[in-house]
Amino acid sequence: MSAQTNLDDWLKSARKRVQTATLSPSVEQIGRVGRVADGIALVSGLPGVRLDELVRFERGQVGLALTLDCDAVGCVLLDEAEGIEAGDRVRGTGEVARVPVGPGLLGRIVDSLGRPLDGEGEVRAEGFEAVECSAPAIIDRDFVTEPVQTGLLVIDSMFALGRGQRELIIGDRAIGKTAIAVDCIINQKHSDIVCVYVAIGQKSSTVKRVITAIQTHGAPERCIFVVANASAAPGLQWIAPFSGFTMAEYFRDRGRHALVVIDDMTKHAATHREIALLTRQPPGRETYPGDVFYVHARLLERAAKLSVTAGGGSLTAVPIAEIDAGNLSAYIPTNLISITDGQIVLDARLFYEGHKPAVDVGTSVSRVGGKTQAPALREAAETLRLDYAQFLELEIFTRFGVVTDAQVKDKIARGRRIRAVLTQPQLTPLRLADEVALIFALQAGLLDRVPLEKIGEFRSELSAWLDHSIIADGTVAR
Repeated sequence: MSAQTNLDDWLKSARKRVQTATLSPSVEQIGRVGRVADGIALVSGLPGVRLDELVRFERGQVGLALTLDCDAVGCVLLDEAEGIEAGDRVRGTGEVARVPVGPGLLGRIVDSLGRPLDGEGEVRAEGFEAVECSAPAIIDRDFVTEPVQTGLLVIDSMFALGRGQRELIIGDRAIGKTAIAVDCIINQKHSDIVCVYVAIGQKSSTVKRVITAIQTHGAPERCIFVVANASAAPGLQWIAPFSGFTMAEYFRDRGRHALVVIDDMTKHAATHREIALLTRQPPGRETYPGDVFYVHARLLERAAKLSVTAGGGSLTAVPIAEIDAGNLSAYIPTNLISITDGQIVLDARLFYEGHKPAVDVGTSVSRVGGKTQAPALREAAETLRLDYAQFLELEIFTRFGVVTDAQVKDKIARGRRIRAVLTQPQLTPLRLADEVALIFALQAGLLDRVPLEKIGEFRSELSAWLDHSIIADGTVAR
């Protein structure tokens, strides 16, 4: 009896669904894979597909339409090519690439599409946003006046980084570029800045070391790690920085502050060139396939400080670029230097001589500069860069003979102490109060009698001394 009742109920519901169903013709375009190799698939039979549209392959993999030719569509794969064969069916989705956004991403390690890589379950997203977004309009932007404290004295005192700025870190391979970015992220432990670290084409061991350092010394609960390592599909490496910016823009557009580190843009440019050549994109600016200048410009233009009427949030970009033998005039470096608001240039000679961070104060520059410095630090470090530059010039001449002039000897002695103070161990960012105290002590001549080998010990013990010596009303205990 119960079985008959269940059957009657099913018949009633089925008839109701049939009566309410809308019968209309539908058109579905189905393409075919013509050739697949090196992370690229050439697809025919999809005349209605649009540029940057997602396409789905027969076995579930997705790709991104990058070139639209008369007889074929060049798609870069966002999944592994395993299982995709010539003749497989391909369907257009009518959608663009989107990534999850929201607070649920904080503390997570994800790939370029927001899929979890940390084994902690699905990401609880508040929504999905397109990886390709327009940069804020000029009228929605404001002046860059608030600092991003990196905790590195050589940068905060001479090449201040502001909220909404784009500051390039550039130098030869393995001389501390990523270390500077990691210290900057760690120093946001006590700030209100959300950090997004984007790894492109890096070895898994390198990425793991960076993430471990931030988890140990920083505030990983306010960080997002977007990883497209060297073994990831070229398409994932290509969209990784765009995805990282989209995740950061969620916080910027809600009046908060975000910092995006892209490690690194040179590998991203190499991936772009590889994809452009395989998809036969026409050469662009200065014959570089696909015009990589436009790709990087439209990415970094998304960094901005928004006006009060637009929410007042900010997105700061710190791209990293690798050069060969200090060649700043190469194609990709000159592109990035012209796009960004300044560059921190690292020198291999300084690095191997033990001066770390190996920042070259002669070629480094911040086009925002002192406008974003804390007033106390700006006042203390007003002549620091000039004094240090004069010392470097004098030091070169002293190599050719003995210095007898007392004034020159004093400048050289002071310069060596400046260099010793600016030399800073990795993973030990300084507080603003520590930086101001160090510069004041240096400029006031309090370190002139301290042996050079004791400067590091003085710097490491200064923070604890300040904490114990400053009483409640802000005056220094005698």
